[in-house]
Amino acid sequence: MEDCIFCKIVAGKIPSSKVYESEEVLAFDDIHPMAPVHVIIIPKRHIPTLMDVTPAAVKTVGALIVAVQEVARIKGIDKKGFRVVTNCNEDGGQVIFHLHMHVLGGMRLKDELA
Repeated sequence: MEDCIFCKIVAGKIPSSKVYESEEVLAFDDIHPMAPVHVIIIPKRHIPTLMDVTPAAVKTVGALIVAVQEVARIKGIDKKGFRVVTNCNEDGGQVIFHLHMHVLGGMRLKDELA
């Protein structure tokens, strides 16, 4: 999508602080972190919301989960713990309509970050 900020990051039109990358996904540090570790993981292919995941995209969702594990290891939060958040649609708090996961950690997380 032309106007999608995450698609522009995937295309290299907007710089990001890359943490992890595979054929299917890209992970980068959030520019407005809510925790000491705050990484965004996106599929390289544009999928607007969690509700738009089709059976054909199940492999992509699996790649997102693998990326969560790799990011947790890279950032050193795999042993102590972390939170993964995916917002869906406006009432769910989704602001950018490109499926993404937030990996938050590096501190004891409170319910306000959920």
